[in-house]
Amino acid sequence: MSPLSEQLLERVEHHISAIYHENPLGADLEGLAQALIESIGASPEGAGAFQHINHWSQRDAILITYGDSLQNDNEKPLVTLRHFLDDHTAGLLSGVHILPFYPWSSDDGFAIIDYSSVNDALGDWNDIGAIASSYDLMADLVINHCSSRSIWFENFLRSTSPGKDYFFTVNPEQDLSAVVRPRTTPLLREVMTAQGPQHVWCTFGHDQVDLDFRNPEVLKQFVSIIHQYLKAGVKIFRLDAIAFLWKVPGGSCLNLEETHEIVRLLRTLLEHTAPDTLLITETNIPNRENLSYFGNANEAHCIYNFSLPPLLVNSLVTGDCTYLKQWMMSMPPAQNGTTYFNFIASHDGIGLRPAEGLLSNTELDTLIDTMQAFGGHVSYRTLDDGGRKPYEINISLFDALRGTTRGEDELGVERFICAHAIMLALEGIPGIYIHSLLGTRNDYERADNTGSYRAINRHQWNYDNLVSLLGDATSNHARVFAAIKALLAIRQRQAAFHPNATQFTLHLGASLFGFWRQSVDRRQSIFCINNVTPREHSVALSDINLISTQEWSDLISGDHYTPDDSEVVISPYQSVWISNAPDYEA
Repeated sequence: MSPLSEQLLERVEHHISAIYHENPLGADLEGLAQALIESIGASPEGAGAFQHINHWSQRDAILITYGDSLQNDNEKPLVTLRHFLDDHTAGLLSGVHILPFYPWSSDDGFAIIDYSSVNDALGDWNDIGAIASSYDLMADLVINHCSSRSIWFENFLRSTSPGKDYFFTVNPEQDLSAVVRPRTTPLLREVMTAQGPQHVWCTFGHDQVDLDFRNPEVLKQFVSIIHQYLKAGVKIFRLDAIAFLWKVPGGSCLNLEETHEIVRLLRTLLEHTAPDTLLITETNIPNRENLSYFGNANEAHCIYNFSLPPLLVNSLVTGDCTYLKQWMMSMPPAQNGTTYFNFIASHDGIGLRPAEGLLSNTELDTLIDTMQAFGGHVSYRTLDDGGRKPYEINISLFDALRGTTRGEDELGVERFICAHAIMLALEGIPGIYIHSLLGTRNDYERADNTGSYRAINRHQWNYDNLVSLLGDATSNHARVFAAIKALLAIRQRQAAFHPNATQFTLHLGASLFGFWRQSVDRRQSIFCINNVTPREHSVALSDINLISTQEWSDLISGDHYTPDDSEVVISPYQSVWISNAPDYEA
């Protein structure tokens, strides 16, 4: 064995020893390390050089969508999605996150029956490959649980392999009151197996049964799945619900050290297999806990910026950016090799746990009341005392921003575009939910038909009807679509919008949310100033320290500023990106 091969084996063994330090199943740790390396096809060369490299730029933006959000007669939805990307977003989106496209039994894809197949209703692996050939493909690795209809769980019930020891079971007499829950359903489900009754652990619901990573065979299965997805063209892996992965009954069973070590292990294996592949952790938890998944630039490449949606929506409906500004000042700049994944809408809802400690209870109550007035619903989670607490708000972003705490108004489109201008200018990679790109409204019928509050923001468009609406310049869908595409086009050309470029929060009062971005080589500065109120405001140029000897212009409107100008007047919900070097791409 070469010295480099020995180093790789030692590194993987180190991760495994930390994960299985108690080794309850008597695993052969050295043999397991070798098996994982062989399963994924890892190579000993070159990984160290990639750990602190940024595999992204200001040209990156990712569309988030279900595989069947767009539907066309006599055509598989994945083919329709490819047509939409090519025909309507060409050159503006670097990647696409197709939400679980595997056979599933519930939770709109997140209860997976078979990890190795594509849901036939969507298309096949060739359709996935066609998209991956032109776009960076993000896929979900639903690693915490799988469907109760999977062959693994059926084998668990029969006490046969593979699956016999794959699921987390517990004595129901144990004290599980400290377990952090994202749902109100009972944590345990009693099932009858060939060995008698067992109580399986179900974090999210009784059809989604938690896997037991104390069994190294489960880890081996998922490394093999990663290898298959790499061969299919997946470039970005979204680790779904990763924070709940490792369990030790008696505690919170959230963010345990073994979970972090598994993320480190997966990153090591990927660095030695496909070094430009990214790991993104999906951890809908309080902000400080979320930040921990960066590790020391050795865990996730990107973390979902979960606190951004509730704080930004709160700012725009209250007309006060104080809480958003306070949070932003507390956020550490991401090290090279890591960055934030920014989003303001998703297939789920507006998470409220990430706002804990950032918004007061009064602010949260007002936000919830406002969203309900705009047609939204509230989902709850169970507390350790048996009570319930709001977990997320279910509403389309367009409807969430159709008014303020005072009620609905005529500035919804402007408010909506302002939200995206803020998100697109922030440090990090932007992720844009397809229904935000299209300005989709609440789908009450789908929510009623499915019995799921989350379905309110999971509309399925008839493709021909959608294209017709996008061609009508007077429709809100067309206005939103054109505005976001224009912002994306501007963003791509600015070095100061690199995901790791410098970011500094400006202090312009509660009505103007401002921040400064500077390119890595310091040649381009952009002052991003956003009016979060329905009233006109002005900002003195002296307050943002524009250098008077340079020429400055707004990248969005094209307006120019001279040393004779004393202030900038900003209309309700207007955003300005004032730069000294427009279209500087470094």
